[in-house]
Amino acid sequence: MSLGRLVPTRFSKDPTMAQSSNRLLDEIARLATDAVGAAQGVRREVETVARSQIERILRDMDIATREEVDVLRDLVGAAREENAALVARVKALEERLDPLAGSGPAASGAGG
Repeated sequence: MSLGRLVPTRFSKDPTMAQSSNRLLDEIARLATDAVGAAQGVRREVETVARSQIERILRDMDIATREEVDVLRDLVGAAREENAALVARVKALEERLDPLAGSGPAASGAGG
Protein backbone atom coordinates (compact mmCIF):
# COMPACT_ATOMS: atom_id res chain seq x y z
CA MET A 1 0.00 0.00 0.00
CA SER A 2 1.44 3.34 -0.98
CA LEU A 3 1.13 6.54 0.97
CA GLY A 4 -0.62 8.24 -1.93
CA ARG A 5 -3.58 5.93 -1.65
CA LEU A 6 -4.01 6.77 2.06
CA VAL A 7 -4.34 10.51 1.46
CA PRO A 8 -7.80 11.48 0.22
CA THR A 9 -7.90 13.26 -3.10
CA ARG A 10 -9.65 16.32 -1.72
CA PHE A 11 -6.56 17.13 0.40
CA SER A 12 -4.08 16.67 -2.39
CA LYS A 13 -2.41 19.81 -3.62
CA ASP A 14 -3.74 21.14 -6.88
CA PRO A 15 -1.18 23.51 -8.48
CA THR A 16 -3.83 25.59 -10.24
CA MET A 17 -5.76 26.14 -7.02
CA ALA A 18 -2.57 27.16 -5.16
CA GLN A 19 -1.69 29.67 -7.87
CA SER A 20 -5.15 31.22 -7.90
CA SER A 21 -5.17 31.29 -4.09
CA ASN A 22 -1.77 33.00 -4.05
CA ARG A 23 -2.93 35.47 -6.66
CA LEU A 24 -6.05 36.24 -4.61
CA LEU A 25 -3.98 36.73 -1.45
CA ASP A 26 -1.57 38.97 -3.37
CA GLU A 27 -4.49 41.09 -4.59
CA ILE A 28 -5.93 41.33 -1.08
CA ALA A 29 -2.52 42.35 0.30
CA ARG A 30 -2.11 44.97 -2.43
CA LEU A 31 -5.58 46.39 -1.73
CA ALA A 32 -4.87 46.48 2.00
CA THR A 33 -1.58 48.27 1.39
CA ASP A 34 -3.29 50.79 -0.87
CA ALA A 35 -6.03 51.35 1.73
CA VAL A 36 -3.47 51.96 4.47
CA GLY A 37 -1.62 54.41 2.24
CA ALA A 38 -4.83 56.26 1.44
CA ALA A 39 -5.79 56.37 5.14
CA GLN A 40 -2.37 57.81 6.01
CA GLY A 41 -2.78 60.45 3.31
CA VAL A 42 -6.20 61.42 4.69
CA ARG A 43 -4.77 61.55 8.23
CA ARG A 44 -1.96 63.88 7.11
CA GLU A 45 -4.43 66.12 5.31
CA VAL A 46 -6.73 66.31 8.36
CA GLU A 47 -3.75 67.09 10.62
CA THR A 48 -2.61 69.86 8.28
CA VAL A 49 -6.06 71.46 8.12
CA ALA A 50 -6.56 71.16 11.89
CA ARG A 51 -3.11 72.62 12.61
CA SER A 52 -3.70 75.60 10.31
CA GLN A 53 -7.10 76.26 11.89
CA ILE A 54 -5.67 76.10 15.43
CA GLU A 55 -2.80 78.40 14.45
CA ARG A 56 -5.28 80.87 12.95
CA ILE A 57 -7.42 80.81 16.10
CA LEU A 58 -4.39 81.32 18.35
CA ARG A 59 -3.11 84.12 16.13
CA ASP A 60 -6.49 85.85 16.35
CA MET A 61 -6.42 85.50 20.15
CA ASP A 62 -3.07 87.32 20.27
CA ILE A 63 -1.40 84.71 22.48
CA ALA A 64 2.32 85.04 23.17
CA THR A 65 4.67 82.65 21.40
CA ARG A 66 7.14 80.45 23.24
CA GLU A 67 9.99 82.69 22.11
CA GLU A 68 8.26 85.76 23.54
CA VAL A 69 7.63 83.99 26.85
CA ASP A 70 11.29 82.93 27.02
CA VAL A 71 12.44 86.51 26.43
CA LEU A 72 10.07 87.80 29.11
CA ARG A 73 11.28 85.12 31.55
CA ASP A 74 14.88 86.27 30.99
CA LEU A 75 13.89 89.92 31.47
CA VAL A 76 12.03 89.15 34.71
CA GLY A 77 15.02 87.21 36.03
CA ALA A 78 17.36 90.10 35.25
CA ALA A 79 14.94 92.58 36.88
CA ARG A 80 14.76 90.44 40.02
CA GLU A 81 18.55 90.29 40.25
CA GLU A 82 18.80 94.05 39.77
CA ASN A 83 16.08 94.61 42.38
CA ALA A 84 17.92 92.42 44.91
CA ALA A 85 21.14 94.34 44.28
CA LEU A 86 19.35 97.68 44.72
CA VAL A 87 17.72 96.51 47.97
CA ALA A 88 21.14 95.54 49.32
CA ARG A 89 22.59 98.89 48.25
CA VAL A 90 19.75 100.89 49.90
CA LYS A 91 20.15 98.86 53.08
CA ALA A 92 23.89 99.58 53.15
CA LEU A 93 23.26 103.31 52.61
CA GLU A 94 20.64 103.38 55.38
CA GLU A 95 23.09 101.72 57.74
CA ARG A 96 25.65 104.42 56.93
CA LEU A 97 23.06 107.15 57.51
CA ASP A 98 21.84 105.87 60.91
CA PRO A 99 24.91 107.08 62.84
CA LEU A 100 24.83 110.43 61.03
CA ALA A 101 21.12 110.94 61.75
CA GLY A 102 21.79 110.74 65.51
CA SER A 103 24.36 113.56 65.47
CA GLY A 104 22.66 115.95 63.06
CA PRO A 105 20.63 119.12 63.78
CA ALA A 106 17.35 117.22 64.03
CA ALA A 107 18.76 115.07 66.82
CA SER A 108 20.01 118.08 68.89
CA GLY A 109 16.61 119.72 68.93
CA ALA A 110 17.78 123.02 67.38
CA GLY A 111 14.90 123.93 65.20
CA GLY A 112 15.00 127.51 64.38
